Amino acid sequence: MTIPTRLLSKRERTLAALVEHGLDLFERHGYEQTTVAQIARAAGVTEMTFFRHFPAKEALLLDDPYDPELTAAIAAQPRTLPPFVRAARGIRAAWRGLPEPETPIIRRRVRIAARTPSLRGAMWRSTGNTEQAIVEQLVADGATPEVARVAAASVLGALVAGLFTWAEDESGTLGDAIERALDVIEVHS
Repeated sequence: MTIPTRLLSKRERTLAALVEHGLDLFERHGYEQTTVAQIARAAGVTEMTFFRHFPAKEALLLDDPYDPELTAAIAAQPRTLPPFVRAARGIRAAWRGLPEPETPIIRRRVRIAARTPSLRGAMWRSTGNTEQAIVEQLVADGATPEVARVAAASVLGALVAGLFTWAEDESGTLGDAIERALDVIEVHS
């Protein structure tokens, strides 16, 4: 459900305008060719205002608010399971418990990142915090650091692959794409 613009605060309206104009410009001209100045101008704000909302241009695309839910869901898995299975099932449980994201905007963000080589690398770097949080949870629950790192990297690799597949396929939900990606590594391992 989208909130009518008139009910949003000025800050929220500005943020929405920056995202919408940024996505439009990235899709029309490419991520690398689009400048912060162009996004700000299209949104009717200054570059300084852009940087109040995003620390860098790539941050407009690479927002990840789900780390706490993922680690909590992993922590809730039985400790008798191997760390890899705990991580995969925890991510499944977290996604099943979250509402489907605002699909058009998220899909556009992921599609742009998937199609832009420099952003694919940035997307992997941005998962570093998620990976570290998963590793810390698995280690706290008894896994060795080496096993925890492999488990976290494996499930995040599947998660990102699922995101990229979903971004290109308009027919399915994000949750379904993540489930299928995790099936590849959990069911077939």
